[in-house]
Amino acid sequence: MLDRIQLEDFRNHPATVLDGAGRFNLLIGDNGAGKTNVLEAISLFAPGRGLRRAALGDMARAKETGLGATFAVSARLGDIALGTGVRAGQPARRVVHVNGADSSAARLGEWLGLAWLTPAMDRLFAEGAAARRRFLDRLVLALEPGHASLAARYETALRERNRLLADTTEPDPAWLDGLEAQLADCGAALATARAACVARLGEALAQTPDQPFARPALAYASETPPAGLAEALRSGRRRDRAAGRTLSGPHRDDLSVTLAAKGRPAAECSTGEQKAMLIAMILAHASLSDPARPRVLLLDEVAAHLDALRRAALFERLRALSGQYWLTGTELGPFDGIANEAAVWRVSEGAVERLS
Repeated sequence: MLDRIQLEDFRNHPATVLDGAGRFNLLIGDNGAGKTNVLEAISLFAPGRGLRRAALGDMARAKETGLGATFAVSARLGDIALGTGVRAGQPARRVVHVNGADSSAARLGEWLGLAWLTPAMDRLFAEGAAARRRFLDRLVLALEPGHASLAARYETALRERNRLLADTTEPDPAWLDGLEAQLADCGAALATARAACVARLGEALAQTPDQPFARPALAYASETPPAGLAEALRSGRRRDRAAGRTLSGPHRDDLSVTLAAKGRPAAECSTGEQKAMLIAMILAHASLSDPARPRVLLLDEVAAHLDALRRAALFERLRALSGQYWLTGTELGPFDGIANEAAVWRVSEGAVERLS
């Protein structure tokens, strides 16, 4: 489990230490106190931009103090020391250390499987496909640590192909051939990993009751089969050049979600049904644990919008799973079901006090 989590000049936390973490960890405090900031700091122990997808400079406390845009977050994972942050003079580069040695953000996934659920994700089904792809990729990454490097290689080749297509001069066919070969290889692997994750989630969901969390039916919606991506890129060059971007590949795929009991697309369901389906998906994903990598789940304000029955069901399911859980709320009351087995901290204006 993660323990001794330290935040230095991160958001509104000048110097915060959370020591003695347990399986359940509760962060209690008023809105704006800095609870979600702690979760965001923990989310940086995974590849990517964290649960807010914020720019690195926005995470530093520099705006309030006039200091340089620097911050540091560290934690213990058993006998492993993890650290990340930004150095002075390098505001756009995230530094990562594992046991004091330089590492990369992409390799953080080898140590820890991280997932999260935040209030902003309640809009997941109403937003465009890009948000659902990011959500799905986060779930894949928590199961397959190599997914981050694969996605990075794909995105690099995609940007370069789009740059060539948007150029006023005719692109070099040989250069396009090389980029498209990389896109086809990485894209096929990306799509295959996503589809496999969706299939595993579907199997896990099929073994859970439909209530009190509405069970979703999932499908990976791909316009181009992985085996046909190379040909689609080659034959689509003229079309893509006219559009100024690549119109085939897993960067255009989607996660299709429907309410299983009614066969209704998630986007057409009530907000309560959508929230219940999201929780069902997160719980199903948490059940796909890998003993080789500890699992951490961040749940921001999740209990506040659940009735007593669903809160009890949530805690019971989490209790039955392996992993570590961090939950936030404005009051301790909604967490009565787990408070006596949790580490509890009071968060106030960027300061943290251990309560139990």
